[in-house]
Amino acid sequence: MISPETQTLLSRYGQPVPRYTSYPTAPHFSAETGPAAYAAWLAAVPQSARVSAYVHVPFCAELCLYCGCQTAVARSRTPVQAYADRLVEEIGRVAGHLPGRLALDHLHFGGGTPTMLADEDFAAVMGALRAAFDFAPGAEIAIEIDPRVMDAGKVAVLAREGFNRASLGVQDFDTAVQEAIGRRQSCAQTREVADALRAAGIAALNLDLMYGLPHQRTAGVIRTVEEALGLDPDRIAVFGYAHVPWMKKHQALIPEAALPGPAERLAQAEAVSALLAARGYVPVGLDHFAKASDPMARRALDGTLKRNFQGYTTDDAPVLLGFGASAIGALPQGYVQNAAATPAWHKAVAAGTLPVARGIALTAEDRLRRHVIERLMCDLRVDLDAACAQFGFPRGTFAPEISRLDGLIADGLAVRRGAVVEVPDGARAFTRVVCAVFDAHLAASRAAEPEKKRHAAAV
Repeated sequence: MISPETQTLLSRYGQPVPRYTSYPTAPHFSAETGPAAYAAWLAAVPQSARVSAYVHVPFCAELCLYCGCQTAVARSRTPVQAYADRLVEEIGRVAGHLPGRLALDHLHFGGGTPTMLADEDFAAVMGALRAAFDFAPGAEIAIEIDPRVMDAGKVAVLAREGFNRASLGVQDFDTAVQEAIGRRQSCAQTREVADALRAAGIAALNLDLMYGLPHQRTAGVIRTVEEALGLDPDRIAVFGYAHVPWMKKHQALIPEAALPGPAERLAQAEAVSALLAARGYVPVGLDHFAKASDPMARRALDGTLKRNFQGYTTDDAPVLLGFGASAIGALPQGYVQNAAATPAWHKAVAAGTLPVARGIALTAEDRLRRHVIERLMCDLRVDLDAACAQFGFPRGTFAPEISRLDGLIADGLAVRRGAVVEVPDGARAFTRVVCAVFDAHLAASRAAEPEKKRHAAAV
């Protein structure tokens, strides 16, 4: 049960805030940063730099109503094959702007449903990536999987192409919840895919679950987690459903009356966290959990965890290259995002240009604030004086933010010891609220357009 005091906190701090997979966050990207800037940034990458890559596949067999991803239903093979062909072109074009064949440490296929690619599509795209980059020994090659559209042949293709980590989408095993979100998937079906992946040598498995979905109750969420634990995953992500029907129109098909309120959402999140901790999983940042032997757990414990557009990661590469419609790249100079609409992305690649539609160049202050927010999101702790010294800013730079923390501190959502700010473990669910205090872009946008909706609820 959530106490009356906690309900008061939810009411006070439940305003929408970013998920902080970047800083500045994507709503602050603009068309002022486009293909020319990206080309210059690519050319400036040192030959010795290590890179990672993200490949976005914006197709699914059917649309889940909770989905907030950039995707569409593909009724035939034709658009998927055309998309794969264009991906090969884009990979070659980006590589042509780089100073040479760079070492690649991490590769992640996301979507959508990346396994909508046919066997020959995977071979072509992976061939283009291997032609462009030197895959580092032990490179993590990961993919997101919808167990409902997997078979033995596809598992064999992934093993042949060198994939060594897979994230299986689950969300919830309760049939009433599945009916409400348009995703029918049994635990047995999921187990079959997990067993097949392991048998093929793809041993590192993640599971993606959600709380805050329509008709979910804490007891039901716990049943799903119990079933998920039976699959023995290395990592479990438990995301809070982001209800943003003004951005994702299909979410309007979910009746808002069926959604759990803030108190119930928090109860679900806390119950899941307690259960996973009891089963030996290490909490990682805000919403991930990993076995103690997993590299992500070790990074969380030693303070070297990272965060990017795929969430929490062990990826240290200073360059992240995004391929495909809507994909986001991160370079030392700033962020770039490809055209979100697949037709616009197709058109740009076909025209021989880099398909970047918007982005943002980082200022020195952006880099400082990004570091502060990332450490809070990853470690629940940051030393503001140390951060200022590292980035060449004077002590006292964050005096206004420290003052604004007073209310959060009084309410038990933050602790300050000199220049060190921490989020107590019991307030982990409010971490993004603390991060928002250091977000100068968010403060400016709220002042300029106070009524505009940009983000989902904080908890």
